[in-house]
Amino acid sequence: MRLEKRSHSSPAALVLAPLGAVVFTLIVSSLLVLWAGAPVAQTYGLLLKGAFGSVFAWSETLTRAIPLILTGLAATVAFKARLFNIGAEGQLYAGALAAVAVGGMHGGTGIEWSPWVLFPLMMLAAALAGALLLLGPALMKARLGVDEVVTTLLFNFIVLLLVGAMLDGVMKDPLGMGWPQSVALQPDLELGKLVERTRVHTGLLWAVTLAVGLWALLKYTVLGFDIRAVGANARAAAFAGVPVTRTVVLVAMLSGALAGLAGAIEVAGRTSYVTLDMSPGYGYSGIVIAMLAGLHPLGVLAASVFVAGVLVGADSMSRAVGVPTYIADVIVAASLLSVLVATLLTQYRVRR
Repeated sequence: MRLEKRSHSSPAALVLAPLGAVVFTLIVSSLLVLWAGAPVAQTYGLLLKGAFGSVFAWSETLTRAIPLILTGLAATVAFKARLFNIGAEGQLYAGALAAVAVGGMHGGTGIEWSPWVLFPLMMLAAALAGALLLLGPALMKARLGVDEVVTTLLFNFIVLLLVGAMLDGVMKDPLGMGWPQSVALQPDLELGKLVERTRVHTGLLWAVTLAVGLWALLKYTVLGFDIRAVGANARAAAFAGVPVTRTVVLVAMLSGALAGLAGAIEVAGRTSYVTLDMSPGYGYSGIVIAMLAGLHPLGVLAASVFVAGVLVGADSMSRAVGVPTYIADVIVAASLLSVLVATLLTQYRVRR
């Protein structure tokens, strides 16, 4: 058996491939639901109802989707240039820490800062923190050929240890009753609510705007062409005159900045302070979302809502029918593998 590249992929195959992947995912997950002794139809119905069955359910799903969109965009732009950024989790925490450092620890300077000045500075600090964290691995890859998968992954652990030290040290909230959390942001720096009496905030507008902006950058700008060229074949791109090292550095700065903004927006929109459990793996989930979206920035929006809906819906479903919430992780993982295989089969056919 061998794989033979297709001369072209039909539009019908491109449409049916993700649908087939979804069906396959539901079948695989159904076997686990049956194994747990629960009715499949009721389980899926409760999962959908818990994620999208009411205004409150939608608000919780969209709130969970906001950081997923930003980390998904961070992975998308990096993977487009074959820069495999596995460090979005650390970059998210670095951005959150920088946001609190600017927005919560600026007292004692003798200067009364206006929120109109402090808020942009807070977001800029978060973006720079995430960008600089990825800049080192990108330069090591471009200049020395060091595998960025290893370096970015290890940086996650370094950043989390740094965050732990800061939360137990200079950034510890004196009003936190000993709990390891940072000082809180000023109330004037927190993001407003999109829907009253829910947790969904205006960070959703930030995430959607950045997704559209990244799509336009990749499709209509010279930098976007350079990113796609480097991702397709770096040696050929260099031969054609594309500045490969500069492109990789710019991609790293952009990817890290998006992940850093995810941390800042999560702090300003939801938590108001930094804790070690602030992110339940948003940085790693962003990689799954980027792959589910086919590395398309607008597809990241739909993939993020899907993953967030599965995670949110699994909580209410588990309480009703007794199926463990880990079924959500199985659905997300199986959907990723299914989409990858389906995409492969649209480009290749199996030959004997």
